[in-house]
Amino acid sequence: MEPQSMKGEKRPFGEPWLKVLGGPPWLRRPLPKVGSPREAPVARMSTQSTHPPKPEAPRLPPGIPSGQRRHTLPASEFRCLTPEDAVSAFEIEREAFISVLGVCPLYLDEIRHFLTLCPELSLGWFEEGCLVAFIIGSLWDKERLMQESLTMHKPGGHIAHLHVLAVHCAFRQQGRGPILLWRYLHHLGSQPAVHRAVLMCEDALVPFYERFGFHAVGPCAITVSSLTFTELHCSLQGHPFLRRNSGC
Repeated sequence: MEPQSMKGEKRPFGEPWLKVLGGPPWLRRPLPKVGSPREAPVARMSTQSTHPPKPEAPRLPPGIPSGQRRHTLPASEFRCLTPEDAVSAFEIEREAFISVLGVCPLYLDEIRHFLTLCPELSLGWFEEGCLVAFIIGSLWDKERLMQESLTMHKPGGHIAHLHVLAVHCAFRQQGRGPILLWRYLHHLGSQPAVHRAVLMCEDALVPFYERFGFHAVGPCAITVSSLTFTELHCSLQGHPFLRRNSGC
């Protein structure tokens, strides 16, 4: 509805609309003319923001040390491990396996050994610069795994032996293991010299690895203490991750 003061009322030239529209006296005062020494009042912004507060950055659970320069670190990163990551990897592995099996797939010296000889066969998942999950592998040149394959790397081999997959206890039950394994298989598939991936696991874990294209080939010749394992193979040629986007 148009204000009554605007109907038929002539506005003197040069006077602002605030005077004509009526209202309280302080609104009817004419604004200073151009060139007047008085300056127009400056609108002040309210100190209370109308926008909701920004959510706080996610904090790492207890047990994961925060970096000194967290603002420069990517929130989530996948990369090959280096010997400098050996201690962090061993701490995760020890917590994951000692309480269940009483032994570790790899001990600290063995982790350093493989990360020095073949870091390209490893993959780590980092959150704000801290290792939260990883896979370590090496090359093997025989059809089946043998006891010596636990500690040896065969540079001329075409088979990637996955020694260990471990996830930090604070990041389990979040689907990180499957995502990391898919990415690792894709990583291996980008290396022309690697034709197959092999691993050994307890019988209860066989269905998990079968979801990723592995198939059991029988009992593994390797034993650790009184533990026995099933050996699984996965061909990297024509693997599903090469034909579709897994979303990982």
